[in-house]
Amino acid sequence: MRPAEERRGAAGEGRALCDRAPGLPARVGAFVLRTLRNEGRTIFVDPVRRLLRRGPAGLLLAGVAVGGVIFFHALAQRPAGADVVRAVGGVQGDLPLWLALLRTPVSLYVPALDLPVWAGITQLFLAFALAENSLGRARTLAVAYATTLAGTLTARVMIMAGPDRWGFGLPPEAGQVLDTGPSAAVVGLFTYISVIRRAPVVFLLTGGSMVWESIVKPNLAGREHLVAVAAAIVLGLLHGRRPAWLPGPRRRLRRPKTSGPAGPGTVATPDSGAQAAPSVGTPSVGTPSVGVPAAPSAAEMPSPRADAGVNMDI
Repeated sequence: MRPAEERRGAAGEGRALCDRAPGLPARVGAFVLRTLRNEGRTIFVDPVRRLLRRGPAGLLLAGVAVGGVIFFHALAQRPAGADVVRAVGGVQGDLPLWLALLRTPVSLYVPALDLPVWAGITQLFLAFALAENSLGRARTLAVAYATTLAGTLTARVMIMAGPDRWGFGLPPEAGQVLDTGPSAAVVGLFTYISVIRRAPVVFLLTGGSMVWESIVKPNLAGREHLVAVAAAIVLGLLHGRRPAWLPGPRRRLRRPKTSGPAGPGTVATPDSGAQAAPSVGTPSVGTPSVGVPAAPSAAEMPSPRADAGVNMDI
């Protein structure tokens, strides 16, 4: 082989090797695209398909949440209405515990006055719509309420701890600040869905934005959002697992079906139904099945010689 041809062959083999073994940027790009495609299918495509099958009934929780937020926001624009909204759904750290628990469900529809309401409504609608068509109504309400309640109770513990407890506590003045409202439920729902659907991009966007918010603007709302994220992570990790102390579903005992009424020579047992009782003095190998006539004994069977003798006489 000529030297020029050898060089061309070596160059061709090098190009083929490069084509077969892509570099690190290509691998990272392929991984990112594959992850985004999988998350788009599990987070958005599947819920949209369920929504198309269910129709407008699949947006019940999202419609109620958006309608409640718009109603309470419009009511809070008037002085008298603001007092009503605060008395019905305003949760603060200095309230008695029973009153805070009573107002917490209504606080899911009371927006924060210092945040843009229309941006919050969009996030609220998207979170409840995706959760309702991915988790169901009961679980959506349970996760939204649990994450909101976790933030509310943790804020009370921070206020009780005081400002000098390892940076965890809060001053007593924080007890007069209203809770986050529906934003904690939105954060909790997005985090819970990202955990059970294994969506790292959505998880990083949700949790990372809450961490950045708490760093840039440290306040009570930022801490409650972090608590809501933590509570949603715990609930997501416990998804589909049954505690050891919780009894499992009971199995239904099936009764045996009998083909007909038991005869005089059968004995009913709970395991195999009616069985034929063996004759006294007759050896039996096994118990015959139900409905099958027993074979005649040797004494009952006619003798062939006797029959032959009768025929000969005739």
